[in-house]
Amino acid sequence: MEFKWLNESSVQQTADRIEIMAPAQTDFFCGSADDCQEGILPESLCNAPYYYTEVEGDFVLKVKVSHDFRDTYDSASVMVMKDQSCWAKCCFELTDFGTHAAVSVVTKGDSDDANGCNLEGNTAWLQVCRVGNDFGFHYSVDGVHFYMMRYFHLPVDPVVKVGLLAQAPVGNGGVRVYENLSIERRTVKNIRAGQ
Repeated sequence: MEFKWLNESSVQQTADRIEIMAPAQTDFFCGSADDCQEGILPESLCNAPYYYTEVEGDFVLKVKVSHDFRDTYDSASVMVMKDQSCWAKCCFELTDFGTHAAVSVVTKGDSDDANGCNLEGNTAWLQVCRVGNDFGFHYSVDGVHFYMMRYFHLPVDPVVKVGLLAQAPVGNGGVRVYENLSIERRTVKNIRAGQ
C-alpha cells in the first residue's frame, strides 16, 4: 500500500511500527460550539498530520496505538475521509475528564464528539470496518476481543482515504505510535461486532 500525507509531519517506520509526530495545536474538528462557563470546547482545526492510503470498497483496519497522554485531547487515532467536511475518526485519547478513553468523532459538515469506554494504560487496539457506506469503530485491550464504540453512516465515495491521525489539539505535541497495522479488503458479517 502506498501512503500519502495530508498535513505532513515526521514519521519513523520499521516493519511493524510507525511513529508519527503530532505537532502542537493540531486536530481535526469542524464545529462552532457556543462558549460555556467551564470546560474546554474543541476548536475548529483541520491541521493534524494524516498518513493515509486509498481503499476501494469494504475493508477492516486494525492497529495497536499508544502515546504518553500528556495533554488534554492528545490522541493516537485512525480516520476515514471523503474530504475535509466528510470524515470520521476513532481515537485513543486523554479526555478532559482525565481518563484514557476510546473516543469517536463523525463529521458531516459539523463534527460531533462522543467519549466511549475508559481504558487502563497507554495502549489499545482500534478497528474500523466498512460495509457499503456504513462504518463500525471498535476498540480492544488485547487485539483479540473487540467491542463496538460506534456504528454510523457516512456518505462517502467507493474509494476513501483511510489511515493514521496524530493529534495534540491543546498541548505541546508528541510522538504517536502505531503497531501491527493491517488493512484487509473484506466484508464483515456483523458490523456491530466487527466480525
